Amino acid sequence: MERISLSNSAFEGDNNAYLFADGSETVLIDTGDWMATTREQLEAAFSDRGLEFADIDRIFLTHWHHDHCGLAGEIQAESGAEVFVHAADAPLVAGDDDAWDAMYERQKQYFVEWGMPDDRQAALLEFMADGETTVETPTVTAFEDGDTFPVDDTELEVVHTSGHAAGLSMFEADRDGERVVFSGDALLPVYTPNVGGADVRVERPLAKYLRALQRIVDADYARAWPGHRDPIDDPADRAKHIIEHHKERSWRVLDALDRKGPCDTWTVSADLFGELDGIHVLHGPGESYAHLEHLERAGTVVREGTEYRLADGVAEELAATDGERWDLEY
Repeated sequence: MERISLSNSAFEGDNNAYLFADGSETVLIDTGDWMATTREQLEAAFSDRGLEFADIDRIFLTHWHHDHCGLAGEIQAESGAEVFVHAADAPLVAGDDDAWDAMYERQKQYFVEWGMPDDRQAALLEFMADGETTVETPTVTAFEDGDTFPVDDTELEVVHTSGHAAGLSMFEADRDGERVVFSGDALLPVYTPNVGGADVRVERPLAKYLRALQRIVDADYARAWPGHRDPIDDPADRAKHIIEHHKERSWRVLDALDRKGPCDTWTVSADLFGELDGIHVLHGPGESYAHLEHLERAGTVVREGTEYRLADGVAEELAATDGERWDLEY
């Protein structure tokens, strides 16, 4: 297996594609985005190894976001490769118009529910429209959690880790006598993947992502090969760190409500993240919503229309911490 680093202008850092070419097949995990520069980089990496796109037999995608699946259709057109993705993301990857229309409509509904001002909605929609492009979409084969696929001298096992995306999946494998995982965006070495805004189809996004992180902790992998940046040598420790990060963020949400009184998601987002631009206008309130929804289900926050307030007695509990972070139960 070889890691191929592909440029990405987003803050997550360079994308990774993983090439398996030591057996009877040539297999790729993720493809990078659809940009011409990415295609050139991937083609060059293949050429250095005496390969071309036409040699690819199978592609496994971690999820539907374009920086992970953008070239899947073009590669399939040249090679006839079978493209696999989780059933929840299959319609989007395959370019199903109804699935995409439903996504856009749900985003617009959330913009209103979150209290996003009209001018910011318009700017965000324009930004997302500018980023759209006509790409060759693949025919896909759907997989589910627990499915296994032989690759080289090992086996990839699907681990569904919904949260950041409805179909986000990792692939477990035994490599050199160790249990490792290709973690996509479920586990990243520097940033934490957005929950709530990155895929508005996900119900209870924070709860699902925390469950996925705990699954990584329990698996105690020897190494994670993430969708961005460098390998992670202690995946369990990194997952624990992200769990603590979300506990801290939930405390900050409660603190914002304590200081500001009842307010909407947009106001909480501004308190947490300040002024946002680009795609972060979607991600900031989305993340805030994910935490507010999680706290509401826990009974710590009460929702009234589009506004949230602290549940009775919570302000007193916060005051009793004397500025120390309240250790929330997750």
